[in-house]
Amino acid sequence: MQTDNDYDYPDSYYAETLGKTPMRPALMHPLDVDVCVIGAGLAGLTTALELLRKGKSVCVLEAKRVAWGASGRNGGFVNVGFAGSTTDMVKRLGHKNAAEAFQLSVDGVDYVRRQIKDLKMGDVLEGEGEFRVYRTDDAQAALRDCTNTKDISGDDLTYYDTGQTRAIMNSERYHHAVYDPRGFHIDPLKYCHGLAAEIERLGGHIFEGTKARDLTRSGTGWKITAHEAAISARHVVLCTSAYDFKLYPPVSRAMQPVATYVMVTDPMKDLLDQVISSNACIADTRRAGNYYRRLPDGRLLWGGRITTRQSEPFQLAQIMGRDMLSVYPQLSTAETSHAWAGLMGYALHSMPLIGQVENGLWMATAFGGHGLNTTAMAGFLIAGAISGDDNRYKLFAPYKRNWAGGPVGRAGVQAKYWAMQIQDWFDEKNQ
Repeated sequence: MQTDNDYDYPDSYYAETLGKTPMRPALMHPLDVDVCVIGAGLAGLTTALELLRKGKSVCVLEAKRVAWGASGRNGGFVNVGFAGSTTDMVKRLGHKNAAEAFQLSVDGVDYVRRQIKDLKMGDVLEGEGEFRVYRTDDAQAALRDCTNTKDISGDDLTYYDTGQTRAIMNSERYHHAVYDPRGFHIDPLKYCHGLAAEIERLGGHIFEGTKARDLTRSGTGWKITAHEAAISARHVVLCTSAYDFKLYPPVSRAMQPVATYVMVTDPMKDLLDQVISSNACIADTRRAGNYYRRLPDGRLLWGGRITTRQSEPFQLAQIMGRDMLSVYPQLSTAETSHAWAGLMGYALHSMPLIGQVENGLWMATAFGGHGLNTTAMAGFLIAGAISGDDNRYKLFAPYKRNWAGGPVGRAGVQAKYWAMQIQDWFDEKNQ
């Protein structure tokens, strides 16, 4: 027997600053809609919103709460690109299609910024710009990244040498940096609630505490059994990521659930001013890197580590604190206020799964920890495809739903991460 507490948001800085929000009712009566979206995370909410704007009737089913999963617990980085590399994109897609797909990721960044502005989301936007920092003294690698990004996107990035880098991020760990002015960072949970409010304003239905239990063909459409009733829909969009592996296995088995961790410190503005002078979001370029950003109230959000373990490790705050101090020992007096985990869906190729699975059944999932822009992209692509006025989702057809290996694949992902950590250590040790 579930209670209201089973639907509480996991303890996080985002949940605390959001405050108490009333839970939306569960599905209690049969409903007939053009499109049923399953999963009220970033991808599901964006898809629903864009479908409503195109005149479709839409409902969203959410097993827990809006953005209860990784969509409301991530680092808040909105930046261009994908979890997969641009080099691999060019190999799979060819230069022309890779450049078009990359531009869609840029459009995803612009989409998020536009929603924040147009929907007057207030304090959702928390900082501008993005730094990628290098922990090995290889200026050519940083300059090469600038050139490669310009080659596929046409945009220029700014290179920072060691002196310039350390003047902004006062750490001996860093040797070079690349700055992208297009990136920014947000409170992702508040952003999702802003999208949800607009969906409901436009007449869409969002049912929380409503797990989709069965999905079957019904004539030319689909029947979705959930909670106390059933929904009939001409189209269904699967947006559950790593949080449902039973509803439709042909999609879910193509993903591995991967956890990452985030902590937030107590306010320490004066101390932070001495070590990080930029309000941009920052990530290092290691294979198993850290990412972090200053928050408006003087805190530091710090994220990193990857594991296939789905429960939070003991003493998570201390583990993340040690990672932070390995880069900024000046922050030794910092206290941690929150620490939490987020579960992401990864495909073997590290690229999102976007497209039509069967007639009237769509997927927008597996964003691999790079979802704030690519979920937005997937949302407007799927909405356009269902409406019949956009077929650009087909650019992602080469990224197949290959089986991710189940438990054996999970062990392989963990082993790969440990190997990346060792290689990162070796590279820094022997530079």
